[in-house]
Amino acid sequence: MPSDCDICLLFGREVRRLRREQGLSQEDFAAKAGLDRTYISGVERGVRNVSLKNIGVIARAFDMSVGELMGYIE
Repeated sequence: MPSDCDICLLFGREVRRLRREQGLSQEDFAAKAGLDRTYISGVERGVRNVSLKNIGVIARAFDMSVGELMGYIE
């Protein structure tokens, strides 16, 4: 199981991968999710400890469930 630090990095890398896969800039994805671009940047760099609420927001912006999104992170 990943450590607390690792989980933020792994989550951020997955968000970046999915965002790029959809051909979205950080700014475009942030607008789609209703979050600030600098927040998305922090998430992707693993420096943000994302709340459950925002994990849900990010998952919805990717048109997936929280379970699907978190399933990529193992």
